[in-house]
This record gives sequence, C-alpha cells and structure tokens, in this order.
Amino acid sequence: MIFAAAIFGGLCGRVAHAQDNYEIQVYGSDTVAPKTTMLELHSNFTADGTKPLPGSQYAADGLYPTNHAEHETLEITHGINNWSEVGFYIFTSARDGDGWQWVGDHIRPRVRVPDSWHWPVGVSLSTEIGYQQRQFSTDTWTWEIRPIVDKSIGRWYFTVNPALERSFHGQSVSQGVEFAPDAKFSYDFNKYISGGLEYYADYGSLHNIESFHNQQQQFFPAVDLNVSPNWEINFGVGVGVTSATDHWIVKAIVGRRFDWTHHRAGSSESIQ
Repeated sequence: MIFAAAIFGGLCGRVAHAQDNYEIQVYGSDTVAPKTTMLELHSNFTADGTKPLPGSQYAADGLYPTNHAEHETLEITHGINNWSEVGFYIFTSARDGDGWQWVGDHIRPRVRVPDSWHWPVGVSLSTEIGYQQRQFSTDTWTWEIRPIVDKSIGRWYFTVNPALERSFHGQSVSQGVEFAPDAKFSYDFNKYISGGLEYYADYGSLHNIESFHNQQQQFFPAVDLNVSPNWEINFGVGVGVTSATDHWIVKAIVGRRFDWTHHRAGSSESIQ
C-alpha cells in the first residue's frame, strides 16, 4: 500500500505523446516466463505526419517532423519469475535529411496476478521510466504507470490499458497527470490468424482534459499471426482521427522468445 501510494502520489506531470509512436502495442497481462528472454523489433513508418516549418528542419513544436519518419525500436524483456519481468527499450528514428538517430531508452519492470490466484481476468501492472532527446520529445524524462486487464472469451480477446503518464523534465512538468488509455479486441479466425482493432489515445491532463481537436486518437486495424508459441508477429495500419494525431502510420512487430532452460541434446543439464 505504501509503494502504491508513493507511485500515484508522484504522478504530477504530462507527457506530450502517448507512446510517441515508437512502440505501438497494447499490452496483454501475461509476463515472459522465468529464464526466458523475448526479443522484439517494433517498426513503423509515418506516411502522413507533422511537417517542418518553412525554412526549418523542425515542426511547429520544435521537434523533428514525423512525416515519412521510420521508427525502429528494440525491446528486450526477460522473465524474472512466474509473475514478473523486466523490459528494456532502445528507440531510433530515421528520416530523409535527418539521418538515422538514437532517440532514447526506457526500462519497464512489470508484475502480474499469478495464475494460482484464479482471478476471472488477467491483471498486471507495468511501470516505465526513460529518456528521449529533446528534438524528439518536448519532455525528456518521463514515467508511465500502466494497469493491464485482459480476458479471452472463446475466440474473442479483449484488453484495456488505462495508462497514467507524467513528465520529470520538460515543458509539461506542471500540467498534471495525463490519461493515455489503450485498448484492443481481436477474434481468432483460425489457429494461425487473429484480427481486430487497436486503439491508442492521449486525452491530456486529468485536471484539464483536452478538447477533441487537441486529443490524440488513433485506430489500428491489426492482424496477429500465431505461427508458433516462440514467435510474436503483428501488423497494423493506423489512422489518426484528430488534428493532433499523425494521420497514417504503418506498423509491424516481430518477436522471438528464447528459453534458457531447455536441455542440451544428450545432456540432462539445463542452460542457465
């Protein structure tokens, strides 16, 4: 209780963009299994985003434009035990005229309700802290707390991520807690292909919700390919429905699990 109170009591700022279009993913409640590492490459291309001001390399907010920007993010997640994991992100961006650049890094510990508790829904809590360079974000040091609730019903899958975000350093420090919810539903067409809709938003500060015009709202029709328990493959095309949102984004996620507990051929000892 003291830990939770400290977390929520420390939320007092604002982040400029929900997920910043580097890691476009709605989380499920599962954590990576212990002694297992998940490597994921998050790729997206903004086909229609912010444009530079005339005679400048920057957009109106002083950031690099997102139009025709390619974002590549490496995510490395390791399972600690049956109910916790730690993830690490490396964000990069490439755009004609700007070259390929390092954007920043985040670290993300996460815990979940163990299966042995037999809750009717999956529940986990992620907290993410990290740095991004000023030319890519108006807030350089940020913190996010992301509750995750999901449920499978037959072939249907539902998950919601009502995230809270704040800034430690940047122009949004004094703006209050920001509410940036994500959600997803999907349907298993067969054992290999699932399709559905992902939703990403940033409503602004909790004590001063932005008008719809200034909110960020993105919808991604997406497909998941269930080719193997060791692989995660996701594709989507997103449309932004407000003026404050990049209008067209194409994204892909390719992930591979590595189990360090499997046995060597001809040996009874596990790889540690």
